[in-house]
This record gives sequence, structure tokens and C-alpha cells, in this order.
Amino acid sequence: MSTGETPASSEPLTLKVFNQKGESVGTVQVDPAEFGGSINKQLLHDVVLMHLANQRAGTHSTLRRGEVAGSTKKLFRQKGTGNARVGNRRTNKRKGGGTAKGPKPRDYEYHLPKKAVRAATRMAILSRLQDQEAVIIEDLKLPGIKTKDIVGILKSLNIEGKSCLIGIAEADEKVYKSARNIPGVEVSPANLFNAYSVLRPKRLLLTRAALEALRKGPQKSEVK
Repeated sequence: MSTGETPASSEPLTLKVFNQKGESVGTVQVDPAEFGGSINKQLLHDVVLMHLANQRAGTHSTLRRGEVAGSTKKLFRQKGTGNARVGNRRTNKRKGGGTAKGPKPRDYEYHLPKKAVRAATRMAILSRLQDQEAVIIEDLKLPGIKTKDIVGILKSLNIEGKSCLIGIAEADEKVYKSARNIPGVEVSPANLFNAYSVLRPKRLLLTRAALEALRKGPQKSEVK
């Protein structure tokens, strides 16, 4: 297809639900229509580029020939010396001279329509579910703030050592602080998901409550 749109199967997806020990405790069915029903690769590409562009600082700067130190006097006369004609010491052809057409500070930020960004977020989630790169966990309750608790859960679910986005229904200080020192692991409430944050890691770990929150529909806070 010229648009890069991949229609999803109309049949519901059956996903296993695990507990914190990695044991299967049931299943949950997800209708692809709840997440848009199809995946537009071109839209995903455009939205990811937008998120990457908006993260750029744009503080790069080079000195032009009018900004470098040095005399503006011509090095020697134009004719009669037998040498090629030259300009001053600030020219970009000489060591220490200015840069020709070098970058200057600029703002790379731009935004696509909000509806398109929200649709891309749901497409990204659907692609993770279809590709079996999402793991559903019944709940994520921790007794305290300990990194080894999260590491143990990831190990029991066979996603230890892989980059992972942990999606929770609402902000949880224990989960966030327990996972923040694990390389490649991020924690985010479901309403703050975006296409880039979902597609960047290798795995998506969702609590059952987070999955239900995502199924209800896009939230305004999803757009950044």
C-alpha cells in the first residue's frame, strides 16, 4: 500500500495475564478496533520523528568569517606577486578562519495534529500487542522501594536485561524509584504514553489496570 497502512485482524487478541512470580493467572481479550484497528507505518514514522526533533536542544553554533578574530586586511596585493589571489585571514579556506554556512542556534520543535499523535500512540500499542512484545501483569504491588523487587519480577517474566517500558494506571512512587536504576527500564503512567516511548524499548509491560485505562480511549495528556 502506498500509505504504508497495515490492516489489523478483526479477531480479538487473546493475551495471557501473569502474576509477579511469572505464573499465568488467566487471559484477557483485546479488540484491535479499540486501538484503531489498523497500523499506519508512515504516520508512526512521522510522529516518532516529531518526538525526536522536539528533544533536540538546537544550541549548535559555528563562527562565521565575520565573527572570528583576525585582520580584515588583504594579505597581499591582487596582482604582480605571481601567487594566486587571496582574501583576508578570516576566510573559510584558511586555518583558523570562519566556517562557511555553518549551523547556528535554531528551534527544531514542531507539532503534528493532536488527533494524529493520539492515533499513532494507539497504533504503537496495538503493534506491540500483535507482535507479542507486550506482557500483561495482574498487578504491580511492591512492599517497599527496592530495585531487586523489580529485577525479580522482570526475571520471572523473561524480560530481564531487555529495554522495557513499564506502564501503570497511575503514578506510583515505589515502582518508579525501584526501577529508575535499572538500565533500559522506564516507568510511565498509561496516560503519558506516546508513540516514541512505546516503540523505543524492546518490551512493553502493562498492569491490567493500565491496559484497561488504555482501552478507554486517548487522553489529552498523551500529547506532548
